[in-house]
Amino acid sequence: MIHDIEEVAREVIARAGDMIREHLGTVGSAHVYSKGPSDYVTQIDRNCEALIMNEIRRRFPGHHIMSEETANDGLRDGYTWVIDPIDGTTNFIHGFPFVAVSIAVCLDREPVLGLVLDPVRGELFHAVRGEGAFLNGRRIRVRNTVRLNDALVATGFPFRSRGVLEPYLNSFRSIFQEVSGIRRAGSAALDLAYLAAGRVDGFWEVGLKAWDIAAGGLLTREAGGLVSDFWGKQEFLYNGHIVGGTAEVYPFLLEQVQASLVPALESGMI
Repeated sequence: MIHDIEEVAREVIARAGDMIREHLGTVGSAHVYSKGPSDYVTQIDRNCEALIMNEIRRRFPGHHIMSEETANDGLRDGYTWVIDPIDGTTNFIHGFPFVAVSIAVCLDREPVLGLVLDPVRGELFHAVRGEGAFLNGRRIRVRNTVRLNDALVATGFPFRSRGVLEPYLNSFRSIFQEVSGIRRAGSAALDLAYLAAGRVDGFWEVGLKAWDIAAGGLLTREAGGLVSDFWGKQEFLYNGHIVGGTAEVYPFLLEQVQASLVPALESGMI
C-alpha cells in the first residue's frame, strides 16, 4: 500500500515542482498575500496545493489532508497527508533559489513516507519508514562528523515568534562559538533533507509547523540521524520545536537549546 501511495506522491510533487520552477521570481505583488508579519502566500502556493490535494482526493478519497495553506484537519488515525506546497515562499517571491515542495504521509499519526523536492536543482529526497533515505534514487546517510568544530549546522530565524528572539540569539551565540559555521537559507524542509544527505551536520529551529518538518524529520531518521523536540521527545510535529543532527552534533545542539530556549518556552514567552 505504501508504495502505491509513494507513486502518487512522486507524480504530484513533480507536477508542483514544474509549476514552481516556471514561476520562480516572477510573481508580481498583485499575487502575493500576507498571512501575518513576514509570512506570505502566493497564488502559486495555492495552485500547487490545489493540484496536490485534488489528486489525493481523487486517488485516495478516504485519506485525510493537513496542508499549510488551508490548515484543515490535523494528524489523525489512518492515513494523513502533510503538505507544504512551497516551503520557502519568501525565497520564491524574491527568486532566491532555495525552495521545496514537502509531502509526508503519516499512518496513525506517525510519518511513514517523506518526499522533499528541490525543483530548482532537480533533487528529490525521499524516505519510506524502515527502508532508508535516498536522493534521486541513491542511498544517502548523515555525515560522520568526528569533531564538533568541523560541523556545519543550519537554522531558521523565528519570524513568527519574535518574542523569543533574544533567547534564540543566545542559542545562536553558544552554538556559533563551537561549530565551523551556521547557515540560514529559508526552507526547513530542505535544511533537514541536507542533514540527511550529509551536507549539513545539524539543524534547530523554534515554532515550526508539522508540514515544515514531517518529511524532513523522517528523512533524517532514515539517513541515520537523530531528531527530537527541545525536550528530547518525539513531539516536534505537535509543538514545532525541532533539533536534529549526527550522533556527534545532536547532543550538543540539544544541550544548547535546552539551556537557551526551553526556559523561554516553559515561561510562556512564546
